[in-house]
Amino acid sequence: MRFSPVIEVPTLATDRFTLRPLQRGDEAALFPTLSDPGHCRYLSHPPFASPEELWGWLAEPDWPGRSWIAVDASGPHEGSVAGRFVAIPGHEKGVEELGYIVCSHRHRQGIARECTRALIEHLWQEGARKLTAEVDTRNAPSVHLLESFGFTREATFREHETSHIGLCDVHWYGLLRREWPAS
Repeated sequence: MRFSPVIEVPTLATDRFTLRPLQRGDEAALFPTLSDPGHCRYLSHPPFASPEELWGWLAEPDWPGRSWIAVDASGPHEGSVAGRFVAIPGHEKGVEELGYIVCSHRHRQGIARECTRALIEHLWQEGARKLTAEVDTRNAPSVHLLESFGFTREATFREHETSHIGLCDVHWYGLLRREWPAS
């Protein structure tokens, strides 16, 4: 078992959202998306069978990453969970891997763009020198988002991962600090 030190998850803010640490109860808001096979096709985990199973995955004590939950800061959805954003330590200090998922009923509202931008800015401020992301090659919206931020496709790994949908090809993206801001 790998020891994972507790890393602070500070609250971040965008124009429309507050990105706060994961808390009990978030699984209920994320469950409709993460229990749907169509919305889970690019995750390494199959759709979740219950909110309790999802909580076990979200709050895994040995997972080395950090989770932020995007909630609406104001307006008609104030306080509602809009998505999850993560940063996972890379292979050496200064390298972080990004991940994100937006609640299905909130797709196409610019949430991933706005909140990922805030997370990227935060990671630069913390001293990251490189950000990475691993994306299923069929996940066109995620590929588009990363490329719009200036991420470079550094590799494509064929039949790299076996997930609940079978063998998957993945793109590996990277963004160096000196390449920001790109958009």
